[in-house]
Amino acid sequence: MDAETVSMLCNPHTHSPLSLKRSHTTDGDMQEFLVDENTGEIFPFQNGIPVLYDTSRLEGYNLQYNAFYRRAARIYDFALGALALFSGSRESHFRQQYLQLLEIRDGSKVLEVAIGTGANLPLLPTTARCYGLDLSWEMLEKCQKNQLRWKRKAELFYGNAEELPFHDGMFDVIFHVGGINAFSDRAKAIREMIRVAKPGTRIVIVDETSKLMKAISWMPSARKMIEEWGDRFDAPVNLVPEEMREINVDTIVKGYFYVLSFRTPGNK
Repeated sequence: MDAETVSMLCNPHTHSPLSLKRSHTTDGDMQEFLVDENTGEIFPFQNGIPVLYDTSRLEGYNLQYNAFYRRAARIYDFALGALALFSGSRESHFRQQYLQLLEIRDGSKVLEVAIGTGANLPLLPTTARCYGLDLSWEMLEKCQKNQLRWKRKAELFYGNAEELPFHDGMFDVIFHVGGINAFSDRAKAIREMIRVAKPGTRIVIVDETSKLMKAISWMPSARKMIEEWGDRFDAPVNLVPEEMREINVDTIVKGYFYVLSFRTPGNK
């Protein structure tokens, strides 16, 4: 991990800065880990990915659906492609409908919250610096494999969208696709995206609507979500702080997905 990336990171619970340390294992190998400069708390690496959240802290929907996404990682890419065909659209066309809202320039630091298997990466400009966070190890491991296959690079982090491990104002572009409907605290996740965004940054949030869920309600898991989630399939406009600018809600893919976008105050 390079020095610039380390300088962007913080303890997700205290926001204290982190330092990169190295030591030899009992086998003589070199290992890296991150240390909270104030408390000494240690954050290890696993398969080259910094572990910036303790799963023992999971509760509510985050705990309930973390297991679902871990199981789904193996078939996730196939399932999304099949869903796009069901919706009468190619997957790349579906993705371009929200990616075109992102204001990515050469050298932009782009954060995808809940990056999953990294399916958006091939469609992002190669001149951008991409970062991705997820709460599923299986998704991140699949993302690593996809990066090698696509020859695309993104810095990956294991972490919780509701406690992002980044200092304030780090990113030029922030977006999230799929998953926020299942977050325990959607308002907190939105505030966290705002916190780590630079002034004037457009934030884009996409997830499924009740129309899609009704269309697939023959699936037991979909029926269960409809029963449990109530109005969670509506775009969470009411959770966006009122000081945000250019708040807009649209739908794509025949109304099966909502696209919520807004801009943070200030100018870039």
